[in-house]
Amino acid sequence: MASAKSSRSRGLTGTPAKSNPKDTADKLEENLNVFKSDKFDADGYVQSKCNSLNEKEIRQLCSYLLDLKRASAEEMRRSVYANYTAFIRTSKEISDLEGELSSMRNLLSTQATLIHGLAEGVHVDSLSTCVPDGSIADELSNYELKELSDLEKRLKEFPDLLDVLLAERRVEEALETLDEGEHIVSEAKEKKSLSPTVLLSLQTAIIERRQKLADQLAEAACQPSTRGSELRAAISALKKLGDGPRAHSLLLNAHFQRYQYNMQSLRPSSTSYGGAYTAALSQLVFSAIAQAASDSSAIFGKEPAYTSELVMWATKQIEAFALLVKRHALASSAAAGGLRAAAECVQIALGHCTLLEARGLALCPVLLKLFRPSVEQALDANIKRIEESTAAMAAADDWELTYPPVTRQSGRSSSSSLGASAYQHKLSSSAHRLNLMVQDFFEDVGPLLSMQLGGKTLEGLFQVFNSYVSMLIKALPGSMEEEANYEGSGNKIVRMADTEAQQIALLANASLLADELLPRAAMKLTPLPQANYRDDPRRKPVDRQNRHPEQREWRRRLVASVDRLKDSFCRQHALDLIFTEDGDSHLNADMYINMDGNVDEIEWFPSPIFQELYTKLNRMASIAADMFVGRERFATLLLMRLTETVILWLSEDHSFWDDIEEGPRPLGPLGLQQFCLDMKFVICFASQGRYLSRNLNRVVNDIISKALQAFAATGMDPYSVLPEDDWFVDVCQDAMERLSGKAKVANGDRDLNSPTASVSAQSISSVRSHGSS
Repeated sequence: MASAKSSRSRGLTGTPAKSNPKDTADKLEENLNVFKSDKFDADGYVQSKCNSLNEKEIRQLCSYLLDLKRASAEEMRRSVYANYTAFIRTSKEISDLEGELSSMRNLLSTQATLIHGLAEGVHVDSLSTCVPDGSIADELSNYELKELSDLEKRLKEFPDLLDVLLAERRVEEALETLDEGEHIVSEAKEKKSLSPTVLLSLQTAIIERRQKLADQLAEAACQPSTRGSELRAAISALKKLGDGPRAHSLLLNAHFQRYQYNMQSLRPSSTSYGGAYTAALSQLVFSAIAQAASDSSAIFGKEPAYTSELVMWATKQIEAFALLVKRHALASSAAAGGLRAAAECVQIALGHCTLLEARGLALCPVLLKLFRPSVEQALDANIKRIEESTAAMAAADDWELTYPPVTRQSGRSSSSSLGASAYQHKLSSSAHRLNLMVQDFFEDVGPLLSMQLGGKTLEGLFQVFNSYVSMLIKALPGSMEEEANYEGSGNKIVRMADTEAQQIALLANASLLADELLPRAAMKLTPLPQANYRDDPRRKPVDRQNRHPEQREWRRRLVASVDRLKDSFCRQHALDLIFTEDGDSHLNADMYINMDGNVDEIEWFPSPIFQELYTKLNRMASIAADMFVGRERFATLLLMRLTETVILWLSEDHSFWDDIEEGPRPLGPLGLQQFCLDMKFVICFASQGRYLSRNLNRVVNDIISKALQAFAATGMDPYSVLPEDDWFVDVCQDAMERLSGKAKVANGDRDLNSPTASVSAQSISSVRSHGSS
């Protein structure tokens, strides 16, 4: 029996397998090349695209251009972040070179002054050998008089004054005195009012005291006890001395040392709450970064070199911060699938990091990149936990549809639980578990959106649902052999759905999850910024979800997965209907060919297999009416698919048509009439049940035409043996009333069993008209 069904079932898989959707990101980036050309003409491009477009196509073009815009922005963002580190490193090197050049300039100036002084000394000695002794004495006397001028007396005391100011740490006065000395040197060089020896001595004293003051300020800046105002004053003074790069580095290092000292009191433990540790650590780190940014801006302004160094320093501190958070807070929760705990830690850190944007530091992308692997790990573990929990419930599911249990998970009252209670959908226990866990899973999706993990989340959710559908397929009694090795089903144990009601409940589970519950939960991954659209009460949640192409494609994949279950359901019931337990067929050519050799009086009635099909469809329709309340279209499509599966098998059964067309015995008039009656019966009850599709109508009429051609090949006119259409309709109506248990309506003098009642050419034209429709 199993082998017969397995061999025959290959003829029932009419729908080719759908390929997985391709990633459109690469295509969008390739399409951006059109806009990168130097010869791109915007007006010409718009005219070429919109010249002959209707409103719908223009809307599609606008959506396409918006996708290109988003891809362009993403490409620019990646390019900026890819080269930003190199830019900062280059700026730092340039700043260092500028400092070195400044030092070299000072050294060269000192060397030049020294050489000039030596040259002047040599010149004075040479003059002394040529001048008479009396003249030398007069010159020395005059020079001594010059040395005793007020300026030179004051300059003689200048080094001692600077030493006193430095010893008393009177920084501002020392800076003013140094500036005054620099001014005197500059003026003396212009007016040559000082002797070279005095000038050289003054310059040397200024250089030495300036370096001593710089070292003193640097030492003060490195002290942990130096307060904020004192630190800023020291750094500002060091900058005034001309050593800006060193001053800025000392400022950043001072803030680093301070928050490192404060972190000594923060001791994480395995039992502590991860969110509390993250909050405390974030407060320390981001406060230090914010204060460093404020001090840097107040002292150094917006100079690119210092701003770049600040960004690099802040990035380094955030990397160290992220490492601590991942080690002490995220690692355990991510490994255990605690997405909510991991999301809460990330949200806390992002909240503090966002405050830095007011100070010109947009470091959230850096933080998100560092936290992304941990959140991905938590996401994967959480999805796996949902899949395993649902599989455990499916192993003991009785496949009875019930309303959701009135429970509140983790003591939380969520919007999803309130929404679910408002709809009150009936599902089996495993589907309720899946829905509840998915709704709870989407409670905290903020970090998933900010880390651009929406696509990965949707893919993971689809894999969970697809795995669940595979378990539902395994629950069908006749599909074990074919679906045992299907990807995602594995070796999971599933309780069998033995009755038709239980098997239809499998479809109710899958269709409700795919059509309403999962898309409604996934809407949280695409928040709508338009307030008017979001607040419009006339728009359903699913309508809003349909505005996003990614989710539309994701929903189509859910529906395709449900179609896989639907195909397995219809294939199983079609095989049970067509074949016996021994593998023999209830639908073969002999049942029609042998009718003309039977001398007994014929009572015209549909063949037993089509009576059973009608009864089965009526029974399923009654069951589906209770299970698909508000979703009658799905039930109609299911009955339509089952009917098409049986008829398509008949249409593609080569052995059946080989016996009809080329068998040893031809199809006789009675067999032809019975075959046409069976096909008309299918059309009649499908039309009455409102699941007659155009495809079913076309296939049935093609089958009838094929049978007429086979009969005509024997040399007989098929039109002469078939009654008119009214006869078929009356017999079909009578059969449906009798099979459904309804009272039969009297039909006057008509003899339904007469095979020659009112034969006319109109019946044949009717058959041909059906075939052309």
